[in-house]
Amino acid sequence: VQLQASGGGLVQTGDSLILSCAASGRTFSIYTLGWFRRAPGMDREFVAAAPAADWTGAGLKYADSVKGRFTVFRDDAESTVYLQMNSLKSEDTAVYYCAAGRRVGLLQNWFEYDYWGQGTQVTVSS
Repeated sequence: VQLQASGGGLVQTGDSLILSCAASGRTFSIYTLGWFRRAPGMDREFVAAAPAADWTGAGLKYADSVKGRFTVFRDDAESTVYLQMNSLKSEDTAVYYCAAGRRVGLLQNWFEYDYWGQGTQVTVSS
């Protein structure tokens, strides 16, 4: 699976932005999809996860820092996962990465994912 993230940019505090991650391949629905971010000088941080079609548990998972502001959703027909980001804060500034993992569940750890996109920069200016 190859992932291509896009949609990053420079915005102001309080603005909204939507990131996209398009995947190659025809078996998109079997993958758990995740978004991570890495701020300068910081470790990679989990942001959100959308489970694969065969997951029967709770629907979505978010980091506490983005809960209520970010929404992850997937379009399996288009092999794309999105991250809608509202009420952006300066601390949301980071490179955002999408990832796909074959493990079942709401994967929150970077090592549980098998494939990664190249990252897209989001800068929130105050």
